[in-house]
Order: sequence, then structure tokens, then C-alpha cells
Amino acid sequence: MRAHGTDGPASLHERAAENLSYIRDAMERAGSFTAVPGWGGVGMGLTGLAAAVIAPAQPSAAAWLATWIAAAALAAAIGLLAVVLKSRSAGVSFFSRPARQFALGFSPAILTGALLTVALHQAGRIELLPGLWLLLYGAAVVAGGTFSVRVVPLMGILFLFLGAIALFSSTAVAAVCLGAGFGVLHIVFGIIIARRYGG
Repeated sequence: MRAHGTDGPASLHERAAENLSYIRDAMERAGSFTAVPGWGGVGMGLTGLAAAVIAPAQPSAAAWLATWIAAAALAAAIGLLAVVLKSRSAGVSFFSRPARQFALGFSPAILTGALLTVALHQAGRIELLPGLWLLLYGAAVVAGGTFSVRVVPLMGILFLFLGAIALFSSTAVAAVCLGAGFGVLHIVFGIIIARRYGG
């Protein structure tokens, strides 16, 4: 029979530390990527709105495309910086398992979109790009959002909806869809994420 007191404070502390370590590991494995940037999304949306206003006024299709590519590069930089800053402020590793899962889900559709942009530009079919961009970005957000907070996949679904409209509509309607997606949706959902999930 165990003597009274052998399971002392040191032993209890060790067990508690082991249990805490196990719980943290399990939470990381099953956790969500919560560093999706709300205010960063707003910044991305403002960039998208600016592009939606500036691009149609360009004198050529090449200039229109260059405007949107520049806006996409700026929005990506804003989003990445916002993720890094939010991760640091929340004390979450930028390379945590949920973050890696989000990136792996998000990246393939984005890379596909980049390659198809080049191919369609070379083929002279850039009128297909608005629908393509919205659809593939929506697919990326839905896939990555599976490992994030609930509101993120919903935003991706709305991008898919706008992409479907843009793909089978006139140039003018497609332009409106681009602004609504990369501008308005980013702003609205950015504000929701910032308020509900902190920054």
C-alpha cells in the first residue's frame, strides 16, 4: 500500500505539466488558423476598390491587366504583413500547424490562377480573367478557410458566386463583380473578422 504523502507537490506538478503539454499539442493539431487579418482584409479591399476604379479607365487591355496585377501584389503584401503582425500580437507561431494547413489549402488555386492569367493573356482572352480570378480566389479561400474561423469559408463561397456571374456576363458586369469581390467583400468580412476575432 502506498504511503500517505508519496504523491507530493512535485509529482503533482510534473503530472500537471505533462497534461498541459498534451492539451496544448492536441489543441494545435485540431486548432484553427485564427491569425486571419481583419484590418488587413480591409486594406486589401480598399486596394481592390481602387483597382476597380482605375483599371477600366486604362487605354489598353495590357494596362488594365497591369493595374490589376499591381493591385494584387500590393494586396498580397498587405495581407501577409497583417498576418505576421496579428500572429505576433496573439502569440501564435506563423509556422504553426493550423497556419501551414491554411497555406497549403490556399496556395494551389492561387498558383493556378497565376499560371492561367499568363496563358489567357498570351491567348488574347483576358475577358475571361475576372471570372477566373474570382472563382479561383474563392476556391482558395474556401479551401484555406477550412482550417480557419467559420466566417472565412463563407467569404470564399460569395467569391465563387461572383465569379460564376462574371464568367458568363458582359465586360461591364464582370468589372462590377471584380470590385464587389476584391473590394467590398474584403472590406465587409475584414471588419467582421476584426470585431469578432481581434484585429
